[in-house]
Amino acid sequence: MLYLSQVLGRPIYDAGSDRIATISDILVRYGDDDHPPVIGIVARLRRRDFFIPNANISEIGEHGARMNSAVLDLTPFERREGEVLLGKDVLDNQLIDVDGKRVVRVNDVQLIDTGDHWRVSGADVSLQGFLRRLMPKGFYGSDRPVEVIDWADVGYLATDTATATVQLKSSKDKLSRLHPVEIAQLAETLSPIHRTEVVESLDDEIAADTLEEMSTEAQARILEEMDEERAADILEEMSPDDAVDVLDEMNDEKSEQLFSLMDEDEKADVAELMHFENDTAGGLMTTEFVVFPQDLTVGETIVRLREMAETPNMIYYLYVVAEENSWKLRGIISLRSLILADPTLRLQDVMRREFRFAHPSESAEDVAQTISEYNLLALPVIDDEGDIAGIVTVDDAMEILLPKGFQRRLPRLFA
Repeated sequence: MLYLSQVLGRPIYDAGSDRIATISDILVRYGDDDHPPVIGIVARLRRRDFFIPNANISEIGEHGARMNSAVLDLTPFERREGEVLLGKDVLDNQLIDVDGKRVVRVNDVQLIDTGDHWRVSGADVSLQGFLRRLMPKGFYGSDRPVEVIDWADVGYLATDTATATVQLKSSKDKLSRLHPVEIAQLAETLSPIHRTEVVESLDDEIAADTLEEMSTEAQARILEEMDEERAADILEEMSPDDAVDVLDEMNDEKSEQLFSLMDEDEKADVAELMHFENDTAGGLMTTEFVVFPQDLTVGETIVRLREMAETPNMIYYLYVVAEENSWKLRGIISLRSLILADPTLRLQDVMRREFRFAHPSESAEDVAQTISEYNLLALPVIDDEGDIAGIVTVDDAMEILLPKGFQRRLPRLFA
Protein backbone atom coordinates (compact mmCIF):
# COMPACT_ATOMS: atom_id res chain seq x y z
CA MET A 1 0.00 0.00 0.00
CA LEU A 2 1.20 3.49 -0.90
CA TYR A 3 0.03 7.07 -0.62
CA LEU A 4 0.16 9.37 -3.60
CA SER A 5 2.26 11.88 -1.64
CA GLN A 6 4.93 9.21 -1.20
CA VAL A 7 5.53 8.85 -4.95
CA LEU A 8 4.94 12.33 -6.41
CA GLY A 9 8.27 13.97 -7.24
CA ARG A 10 10.19 10.70 -6.81
CA PRO A 11 12.71 9.61 -9.44
CA ILE A 12 12.07 7.28 -12.35
CA TYR A 13 14.86 4.86 -13.25
CA ASP A 14 15.39 2.96 -16.47
CA ALA A 15 16.19 -0.75 -16.63
CA GLY A 16 19.86 0.06 -16.08
CA SER A 17 19.13 2.01 -12.86
CA ASP A 18 19.89 5.38 -14.43
CA ARG A 19 17.65 8.22 -13.31
CA ILE A 20 15.78 9.53 -16.34
CA ALA A 21 12.86 11.63 -15.02
CA THR A 22 10.62 12.31 -12.03
CA ILE A 23 7.02 11.30 -11.26
CA SER A 24 4.80 14.29 -12.04
CA ASP A 25 1.45 12.55 -11.53
CA ILE A 26 -0.36 9.21 -11.50
CA LEU A 27 -3.00 8.54 -14.17
CA VAL A 28 -6.08 6.38 -13.50
CA ARG A 29 -9.00 5.36 -15.66
CA TYR A 30 -12.35 6.33 -14.19
CA GLY A 31 -15.26 4.11 -15.14
CA ASP A 32 -17.48 1.53 -13.49
CA ASP A 33 -14.79 0.19 -11.15
CA ASP A 34 -15.24 0.98 -7.46
CA HIS A 35 -11.46 1.19 -7.25
CA PRO A 36 -10.10 2.81 -10.46
CA PRO A 37 -6.95 1.20 -11.90
CA VAL A 38 -3.67 3.06 -12.36
CA ILE A 39 -2.84 2.99 -16.06
CA GLY A 40 0.52 4.72 -15.96
CA ILE A 41 2.76 7.55 -14.82
CA VAL A 42 3.02 11.10 -16.08
CA ALA A 43 6.79 11.74 -16.06
CA ARG A 44 8.60 15.07 -16.20
CA LEU A 45 11.92 15.67 -17.93
CA ARG A 46 13.22 19.20 -18.44
CA ARG A 47 9.73 20.78 -18.13
CA ARG A 48 8.29 18.26 -20.57
CA ASP A 49 5.54 15.91 -19.43
CA PHE A 50 5.26 12.55 -21.15
CA PHE A 51 3.44 9.30 -20.42
CA ILE A 52 4.84 5.95 -19.32
CA PRO A 53 2.21 3.17 -19.49
CA ASN A 54 1.96 0.34 -16.99
CA ALA A 55 3.40 -2.08 -19.53
CA ASN A 56 6.75 -0.24 -19.35
CA ILE A 57 6.88 -0.06 -15.53
CA SER A 58 8.23 -2.90 -13.43
CA GLU A 59 8.00 -1.33 -10.00
CA ILE A 60 6.46 1.60 -8.11
CA GLY A 61 7.31 2.41 -4.49
CA GLU A 62 8.38 5.10 -2.05
CA HIS A 63 11.77 5.17 -3.74
CA GLY A 64 10.15 6.02 -7.09
CA ALA A 65 9.48 3.96 -10.19
CA ARG A 66 11.55 1.63 -12.31
CA MET A 67 11.07 0.91 -16.01
CA ASN A 68 11.56 -2.47 -17.64
CA SER A 69 12.80 -0.81 -20.81
CA ALA A 70 15.34 1.82 -21.85
CA VAL A 71 13.06 3.18 -24.57
CA LEU A 72 11.20 6.42 -23.87
CA ASP A 73 8.35 7.96 -25.83
CA LEU A 74 8.77 11.69 -25.23
CA THR A 75 5.53 12.63 -27.00
CA PRO A 76 3.93 15.38 -24.87
CA PHE A 77 1.30 13.95 -22.52
CA GLU A 78 -2.36 14.52 -23.40
CA ARG A 79 -5.17 13.28 -21.25
CA ARG A 80 -7.82 11.12 -22.95
CA GLU A 81 -11.49 10.73 -22.12
CA GLY A 82 -12.11 8.89 -18.87
CA GLU A 83 -8.64 9.58 -17.45
CA VAL A 84 -8.08 11.36 -14.14
CA LEU A 85 -4.82 12.71 -12.73
CA LEU A 86 -4.68 11.92 -9.03
CA GLY A 87 -2.47 14.86 -8.15
CA LYS A 88 -4.08 17.50 -10.30
CA ASP A 89 -7.72 16.39 -10.18
CA VAL A 90 -8.13 14.71 -6.79
CA LEU A 91 -5.76 16.18 -4.20
CA ASP A 92 -7.26 19.12 -2.28
CA ASN A 93 -10.61 18.70 -4.03
CA GLN A 94 -13.90 17.92 -2.33
CA LEU A 95 -15.76 14.65 -2.54
CA ILE A 96 -19.04 13.29 -1.24
CA ASP A 97 -18.62 10.44 1.23
CA VAL A 98 -21.83 8.43 0.73
CA ASP A 99 -21.34 6.23 3.77
CA GLY A 100 -20.58 9.16 6.08
CA LYS A 101 -23.10 11.46 4.34
CA ARG A 102 -20.69 14.39 4.25
CA VAL A 103 -18.49 16.47 2.00
CA VAL A 104 -14.77 16.19 2.79
CA ARG A 105 -11.46 17.43 1.40
CA VAL A 106 -8.96 14.96 -0.04
CA ASN A 107 -5.60 15.35 1.71
CA ASP A 108 -3.97 12.28 0.18
CA VAL A 109 -4.87 9.31 -2.02
CA GLN A 110 -4.29 5.72 -0.95
CA LEU A 111 -3.13 3.20 -3.57
CA ILE A 112 -3.03 -0.58 -3.25
CA ASP A 113 -1.29 -3.25 -5.33
CA THR A 114 -3.86 -5.89 -6.31
CA GLY A 115 -1.34 -8.06 -8.19
CA ASP A 116 -2.35 -7.11 -11.70
CA HIS A 117 -2.77 -3.35 -11.14
CA TRP A 118 -2.21 -0.61 -8.67
CA ARG A 119 -5.67 0.75 -7.81
CA VAL A 120 -7.11 3.72 -5.94
CA SER A 121 -8.31 2.23 -2.67
CA GLY A 122 -9.27 5.31 -0.67
CA ALA A 123 -9.04 8.99 0.14
CA ASP A 124 -7.19 10.12 3.26
CA VAL A 125 -9.20 13.01 4.73
CA SER A 126 -7.32 13.26 8.04
CA LEU A 127 -4.77 15.83 9.22
CA GLN A 128 -2.20 13.05 8.98
CA GLY A 129 -2.74 12.94 5.22
CA PHE A 130 -2.09 16.67 4.97
CA LEU A 131 1.04 16.47 7.14
CA ARG A 132 2.35 13.54 5.10
CA ARG A 133 2.55 15.86 2.10
CA LEU A 134 4.15 18.78 3.95
CA MET A 135 6.68 17.17 6.27
CA PRO A 136 9.92 15.41 5.35
CA LYS A 137 9.67 11.65 5.02
CA GLY A 138 9.49 9.98 8.44
CA PHE A 139 9.03 13.26 10.33
CA TYR A 140 5.27 13.06 10.77
CA GLY A 141 5.30 9.52 12.20
CA SER A 142 3.49 6.60 10.62
CA ASP A 143 1.72 5.64 13.87
CA ARG A 144 -0.56 8.68 13.89
CA PRO A 145 -4.25 7.97 13.22
CA VAL A 146 -5.53 8.33 9.67
CA GLU A 147 -9.05 8.43 8.28
CA VAL A 148 -9.32 6.83 4.87
CA ILE A 149 -12.63 6.73 3.00
CA ASP A 150 -13.09 3.65 0.85
CA TRP A 151 -13.19 4.81 -2.77
CA ALA A 152 -16.25 2.60 -3.27
CA ASP A 153 -18.11 5.10 -1.04
CA VAL A 154 -17.10 8.16 -3.05
CA GLY A 155 -20.40 9.38 -4.49
CA TYR A 156 -19.00 12.39 -6.29
CA LEU A 157 -15.59 13.95 -6.87
CA ALA A 158 -15.55 17.68 -7.48
CA THR A 159 -13.07 18.01 -10.34
CA ASP A 160 -12.68 20.82 -12.86
CA THR A 161 -11.65 18.56 -15.72
CA ALA A 162 -13.41 17.66 -18.93
CA THR A 163 -13.61 14.07 -17.66
CA ALA A 164 -16.05 14.98 -14.90
CA THR A 165 -18.98 13.48 -16.81
CA VAL A 166 -17.23 10.10 -16.84
CA GLN A 167 -16.91 9.91 -13.08
CA LEU A 168 -20.43 11.29 -12.66
CA LYS A 169 -21.84 8.33 -14.58
CA SER A 170 -20.27 5.97 -12.09
CA SER A 171 -21.45 8.13 -9.18
CA LYS A 172 -25.17 7.96 -9.98
CA ASP A 173 -25.90 4.63 -8.27
CA LYS A 174 -23.86 5.60 -5.21
CA LEU A 175 -25.58 8.96 -4.74
CA SER A 176 -28.95 7.30 -5.22
CA ARG A 177 -28.33 5.38 -2.00
CA LEU A 178 -28.89 8.67 -0.18
CA HIS A 179 -32.22 10.34 0.50
CA PRO A 180 -32.92 13.39 -1.72
CA VAL A 181 -32.82 15.56 1.41
CA GLU A 182 -29.28 14.35 2.12
CA ILE A 183 -28.17 14.80 -1.50
CA ALA A 184 -29.52 18.37 -1.49
CA GLN A 185 -27.78 19.23 1.78
CA LEU A 186 -24.46 17.84 0.53
CA ALA A 187 -24.75 19.45 -2.91
CA GLU A 188 -25.38 22.86 -1.40
CA THR A 189 -21.98 22.77 0.33
CA LEU A 190 -20.29 22.51 -3.09
CA SER A 191 -19.66 25.29 -5.59
CA PRO A 192 -22.54 26.20 -7.95
CA ILE A 193 -20.99 24.37 -10.92
CA HIS A 194 -20.42 21.18 -8.92
CA ARG A 195 -23.88 21.45 -7.39
CA THR A 196 -25.32 21.41 -10.90
CA GLU A 197 -23.19 18.41 -11.86
CA VAL A 198 -24.44 16.44 -8.85
CA VAL A 199 -28.10 17.03 -9.73
CA GLU A 200 -27.44 16.39 -13.42
CA SER A 201 -25.91 13.00 -12.61
CA LEU A 202 -29.12 11.73 -10.98
CA ASP A 203 -32.13 10.03 -12.54
CA ASP A 204 -34.90 12.49 -13.44
CA GLU A 205 -37.15 11.50 -10.54
CA ILE A 206 -34.41 11.64 -7.91
CA ALA A 207 -33.07 14.88 -9.42
CA ALA A 208 -36.54 16.42 -9.13
CA ASP A 209 -36.92 15.26 -5.52
CA THR A 210 -33.47 16.64 -4.72
CA LEU A 211 -34.23 20.02 -6.29
CA GLU A 212 -37.46 20.28 -4.31
CA GLU A 213 -35.35 20.19 -1.14
CA MET A 214 -33.40 23.29 -2.24
CA SER A 215 -34.35 26.94 -2.31
CA THR A 216 -36.29 28.15 -5.35
CA GLU A 217 -33.35 30.35 -6.32
CA ALA A 218 -30.95 27.38 -6.24
CA GLN A 219 -33.40 25.28 -8.28
CA ALA A 220 -33.57 27.95 -10.96
CA ARG A 221 -29.80 28.43 -11.18
CA ILE A 222 -29.19 24.68 -11.48
CA LEU A 223 -31.81 24.12 -14.20
CA GLU A 224 -30.57 27.16 -16.14
CA GLU A 225 -27.09 25.63 -16.30
CA MET A 226 -28.31 22.25 -17.55
CA ASP A 227 -29.09 21.03 -21.06
CA GLU A 228 -32.55 22.39 -21.89
CA GLU A 229 -34.13 19.05 -22.79
CA ARG A 230 -32.82 17.48 -19.58
CA ALA A 231 -33.97 20.44 -17.49
CA ALA A 232 -37.47 20.14 -18.99
CA ASP A 233 -37.53 16.40 -18.17
CA ILE A 234 -36.70 17.14 -14.54
CA LEU A 235 -39.32 19.90 -14.38
CA GLU A 236 -41.92 17.35 -15.52
CA GLU A 237 -41.06 15.18 -12.51
CA MET A 238 -41.44 18.04 -10.04
CA SER A 239 -44.73 18.87 -8.35
CA PRO A 240 -46.65 21.36 -10.52
CA ASP A 241 -46.60 24.04 -7.81
CA ASP A 242 -42.82 23.69 -7.38
CA ALA A 243 -42.36 23.77 -11.17
CA VAL A 244 -44.36 27.01 -11.35
CA ASP A 245 -42.24 28.57 -8.59
CA VAL A 246 -38.94 27.70 -10.26
CA LEU A 247 -40.09 28.88 -13.70
CA ASP A 248 -41.19 32.14 -12.11
CA GLU A 249 -37.69 32.54 -10.63
CA MET A 250 -36.04 32.34 -14.07
CA ASN A 251 -35.82 35.08 -16.65
CA ASP A 252 -38.77 35.13 -19.04
CA GLU A 253 -36.85 33.80 -22.05
CA LYS A 254 -35.43 30.75 -20.25
CA SER A 255 -38.73 30.08 -18.50
CA GLU A 256 -40.69 30.07 -21.76
CA GLN A 257 -38.06 27.90 -23.41
CA LEU A 258 -38.19 25.17 -20.75
CA PHE A 259 -41.98 25.35 -20.46
CA SER A 260 -42.33 24.79 -24.22
CA LEU A 261 -40.17 21.66 -24.02
CA MET A 262 -42.33 19.97 -21.37
CA ASP A 263 -44.75 17.16 -22.28
CA GLU A 264 -48.31 18.34 -22.87
CA ASP A 265 -49.86 16.67 -19.80
CA GLU A 266 -47.31 18.10 -17.36
CA LYS A 267 -47.39 21.43 -19.17
CA ALA A 268 -51.17 21.60 -18.72
CA ASP A 269 -50.85 20.96 -14.96
CA VAL A 270 -48.28 23.75 -14.65
CA ALA A 271 -50.27 26.14 -16.86
CA GLU A 272 -53.30 25.73 -14.56
CA LEU A 273 -51.37 27.29 -11.70
CA MET A 274 -49.51 30.02 -13.56
CA HIS A 275 -52.28 32.61 -13.52
CA PHE A 276 -52.67 32.57 -9.71
CA GLU A 277 -50.87 35.10 -7.52
CA ASN A 278 -48.08 33.64 -5.40
CA ASP A 279 -49.58 34.85 -2.12
CA THR A 280 -52.95 33.14 -2.65
CA ALA A 281 -54.28 29.64 -2.11
CA GLY A 282 -54.23 29.17 -5.88
CA GLY A 283 -50.54 30.08 -5.98
CA LEU A 284 -49.77 27.77 -3.07
CA MET A 285 -51.74 24.71 -4.17
CA THR A 286 -50.69 21.71 -6.21
CA THR A 287 -52.82 19.87 -8.75
CA GLU A 288 -51.48 16.49 -7.64
CA PHE A 289 -54.37 14.80 -5.83
CA VAL A 290 -56.61 11.76 -6.28
CA VAL A 291 -60.39 11.85 -6.87
CA PHE A 292 -62.94 9.04 -7.00
CA PRO A 293 -66.72 9.09 -7.68
CA GLN A 294 -68.95 8.74 -4.62
CA ASP A 295 -70.83 5.66 -5.88
CA LEU A 296 -67.63 3.58 -6.04
CA THR A 297 -67.29 0.93 -3.31
CA VAL A 298 -64.38 0.91 -0.90
CA GLY A 299 -63.09 -2.32 -2.44
CA GLU A 300 -63.30 -0.94 -5.99
CA THR A 301 -61.48 2.21 -4.86
CA ILE A 302 -58.60 0.24 -3.40
CA VAL A 303 -58.30 -1.80 -6.60
CA ARG A 304 -58.19 1.41 -8.67
CA LEU A 305 -55.53 2.87 -6.41
CA ARG A 306 -53.36 -0.19 -6.93
CA GLU A 307 -53.82 -0.01 -10.70
CA MET A 308 -52.93 3.67 -11.02
CA ALA A 309 -49.82 4.13 -13.16
CA GLU A 310 -48.75 7.13 -11.11
CA THR A 311 -49.86 8.39 -7.73
CA PRO A 312 -49.10 11.78 -6.17
CA ASN A 313 -46.58 12.03 -3.34
CA MET A 314 -49.39 13.30 -1.14
CA ILE A 315 -52.04 10.58 -0.87
CA TYR A 316 -53.12 10.77 2.76
CA TYR A 317 -56.54 12.02 1.66
CA LEU A 318 -58.78 10.92 -1.21
CA TYR A 319 -61.26 13.42 -2.61
CA VAL A 320 -64.76 12.13 -3.40
CA VAL A 321 -66.58 13.79 -6.31
CA ALA A 322 -70.20 13.63 -7.50
CA GLU A 323 -69.62 11.26 -10.39
CA GLU A 324 -67.05 9.88 -12.84
CA ASN A 325 -65.16 12.63 -14.70
CA SER A 326 -66.60 15.26 -12.34
CA TRP A 327 -64.67 17.72 -10.15
CA LYS A 328 -67.63 18.57 -7.86
CA LEU A 329 -66.28 17.82 -4.41
CA ARG A 330 -68.71 15.98 -2.15
CA GLY A 331 -66.49 14.63 0.60
CA ILE A 332 -63.08 13.53 1.85
CA ILE A 333 -61.77 10.24 3.20
CA SER A 334 -58.34 9.55 4.65
CA LEU A 335 -56.35 6.65 3.29
CA ARG A 336 -56.37 5.06 6.76
CA SER A 337 -60.16 5.25 6.97
CA LEU A 338 -60.48 3.75 3.49
CA ILE A 339 -58.32 0.74 4.37
CA LEU A 340 -60.24 0.08 7.59
CA ALA A 341 -63.71 0.47 6.05
CA ASP A 342 -66.04 -2.33 4.97
CA PRO A 343 -65.06 -3.02 1.30
CA THR A 344 -68.71 -3.39 0.27
CA LEU A 345 -69.72 0.12 1.40
CA ARG A 346 -69.78 3.00 -1.07
CA LEU A 347 -67.53 6.01 -0.63
CA GLN A 348 -70.55 8.25 -0.01
CA ASP A 349 -71.31 6.11 3.07
CA VAL A 350 -67.86 6.44 4.65
CA MET A 351 -66.62 9.86 3.51
CA ARG A 352 -66.63 13.02 5.62
CA ARG A 353 -69.14 15.48 4.23
CA GLU A 354 -68.12 18.35 6.52
CA PHE A 355 -64.59 19.58 5.89
CA ARG A 356 -62.50 22.73 5.74
CA PHE A 357 -61.60 24.18 2.35
CA ALA A 358 -60.21 27.34 0.77
CA HIS A 359 -61.03 29.50 -2.25
CA PRO A 360 -58.27 30.07 -4.86
CA SER A 361 -58.23 33.81 -4.07
CA GLU A 362 -57.90 33.33 -0.31
CA SER A 363 -54.61 34.58 1.09
CA ALA A 364 -51.84 32.01 1.45
CA GLU A 365 -51.25 33.05 5.04
CA ASP A 366 -54.90 32.41 5.98
CA VAL A 367 -54.75 28.99 4.33
CA ALA A 368 -51.59 28.14 6.25
CA GLN A 369 -53.22 29.23 9.51
CA THR A 370 -56.25 27.00 8.81
CA ILE A 371 -54.03 23.97 8.16
CA SER A 372 -52.11 24.66 11.36
CA GLU A 373 -55.15 25.28 13.58
CA TYR A 374 -57.04 22.20 12.42
CA ASN A 375 -53.95 19.92 12.26
CA LEU A 376 -54.59 19.06 8.63
CA LEU A 377 -52.21 17.29 6.26
CA ALA A 378 -53.82 19.01 3.27
CA LEU A 379 -56.60 21.47 2.51
CA PRO A 380 -58.71 21.30 -0.68
CA VAL A 381 -59.07 24.45 -2.77
CA ILE A 382 -62.56 24.82 -4.31
CA ASP A 383 -63.46 27.32 -7.03
CA ASP A 384 -66.69 29.28 -7.56
CA GLU A 385 -68.33 26.33 -9.37
CA GLY A 386 -67.70 23.97 -6.47
CA ASP A 387 -64.96 22.12 -8.35
CA ILE A 388 -61.79 21.03 -6.58
CA ALA A 389 -58.96 22.98 -8.20
CA GLY A 390 -56.09 21.71 -6.08
CA ILE A 391 -54.84 21.06 -2.56
CA VAL A 392 -52.46 22.90 -0.25
CA THR A 393 -50.19 20.51 1.66
CA VAL A 394 -48.91 21.06 5.19
CA ASP A 395 -45.25 21.35 4.17
CA ASP A 396 -46.04 24.30 1.90
CA ALA A 397 -48.15 25.86 4.64
CA MET A 398 -45.38 25.56 7.20
CA GLU A 399 -42.96 27.36 4.90
CA ILE A 400 -45.21 30.38 5.23
CA LEU A 401 -45.72 30.16 8.99
CA LEU A 402 -42.16 29.36 10.05
CA PRO A 403 -39.42 32.02 10.21
CA LYS A 404 -37.02 31.88 7.26
CA GLY A 405 -34.24 30.48 9.42
CA PHE A 406 -36.35 27.41 10.23
CA GLN A 407 -37.87 26.78 6.80
CA ARG A 408 -34.88 24.83 5.51
CA ARG A 409 -35.00 22.54 8.57
CA LEU A 410 -38.59 21.53 7.84
CA PRO A 411 -38.74 17.90 6.63
CA ARG A 412 -40.56 17.21 3.39
CA LEU A 413 -43.37 15.13 4.88
CA PHE A 414 -44.47 13.70 1.56
CA ALA A 415 -41.14 13.12 -0.20
